[in-house]
Amino acid sequence: MITHSKWRSSIAAVVAALALIVLPASPAHATYGPDQPVWVQLTATGTGQYLALLQGTVAFDDGNTNYRYTLSLCWQSGAYPQPSFLINVNGTTTQSPVYTGMSSAPGCQFVYNYSADVNFGSTVRNVRFDVTGGWFASNGQYMMRTKSSGTYDNPYN
Repeated sequence: MITHSKWRSSIAAVVAALALIVLPASPAHATYGPDQPVWVQLTATGTGQYLALLQGTVAFDDGNTNYRYTLSLCWQSGAYPQPSFLINVNGTTTQSPVYTGMSSAPGCQFVYNYSADVNFGSTVRNVRFDVTGGWFASNGQYMMRTKSSGTYDNPYN
């Protein structure tokens, strides 16, 4: 004869077995390769006045669809207004960085921090960082300049 407690134990075992069959397994997490250092110093054309410094790291996952970055953009004294940067993926897709807060550092009016783990959705072959800043030339004319980092290649493809 089956008692109430045995019956409940049997039902619990059946439910647990069904859960294993019905619920999908969690996707495997990709492993990231080593951090690659990022460093881009933007200066004013002609004067060499410091405008912005982008520095930090970027890394790629072994599944070829994700990349992550942790970057700081220093707004240096020569720039007006605030400098900015964009992320270029595979030479064709431009993405805005994810802002995570502010900090301070010597030689910077402000430091803007950015960090994200990006699922690009298709193969990431490489990324590039394009830093833009503006300044007033000695004749009062407003100037702008963009400097691109080198291309950071995904070591997994």
